[in-house]
Amino acid sequence: MEKVYTVNEVREQVKAWRREGLTVGLVPTMGYLHEGHASLIKKAVEQNDKVVVSVFLNPTQFGPTEDLEAYPRDFEADCKLCESIGAAMVFHPEPSEMYAPDFCTWVDMDVLSKTLCGKSRPIHFRGVCTVVSKLFNIVTPDRAYFGQKDAQQLAIIRRMVRDLNMDIEIVGCPIVREEDGLAKSSRNTYLNEEERKAALILSKAVFLGKKMVEDGEASAAAVKEAMIKKIESEPMAKIDYVEAVDGLSMQPVEEIKAPVLVAMAVYIGKTRLIDNFIVE
Repeated sequence: MEKVYTVNEVREQVKAWRREGLTVGLVPTMGYLHEGHASLIKKAVEQNDKVVVSVFLNPTQFGPTEDLEAYPRDFEADCKLCESIGAAMVFHPEPSEMYAPDFCTWVDMDVLSKTLCGKSRPIHFRGVCTVVSKLFNIVTPDRAYFGQKDAQQLAIIRRMVRDLNMDIEIVGCPIVREEDGLAKSSRNTYLNEEERKAALILSKAVFLGKKMVEDGEASAAAVKEAMIKKIESEPMAKIDYVEAVDGLSMQPVEEIKAPVLVAMAVYIGKTRLIDNFIVE
């Protein structure tokens, strides 16, 4: 497996693969990889001849008071994981390689980015769309892989690819959970023992809402109310949002009929965690 640090190195290698007629998959990550990322890389390795994993902690998607500096990093462990699964390349650029000092070109999206996480993180999705577009231009993959835990991000990237006529297949992969139900996240490392137990309230609320829908409940308000009540039973939890939205437009719905995303963001102590379920 190659470790590369510059855009030119990636381009040269991908061109060489293309000359051999090989397909290329891309898994964009911010590093500190866990089993959730591993599931994306495995799927990419199954579906493509060569897989590029980008490990880039993208500064433009963090607000001034967010956790960019504290975000966990372990590049050596990331490389071991990628190599063990069969990735062909890890692309690990410095911010200066991705953003010139006078950088001023952004990929911004309306509508889909205004709800859910976009409300409390107003610049987040502009940063995501911009860096993902850049990675698509650098790697020119046939397919790119994203987790459904970041369901709004997945919907936004699918819409960006459609709206900007990008010739890339976007593959969404299911949420990977710990044995006790907690969704895998690099931010779980912020939690102390007590907070880790409290964080289970997110998946408990998700499973409750999902069961209500499976049992025939079609009122978004009723499902949200039950989930909010469940989360509020945990003293350490502070709700950012619990919403039911159209799975394509990310706009609020009153009735739960597919495709619908029921998503939440909840603070456990100072750590903001997300979870969701999708009605398909």
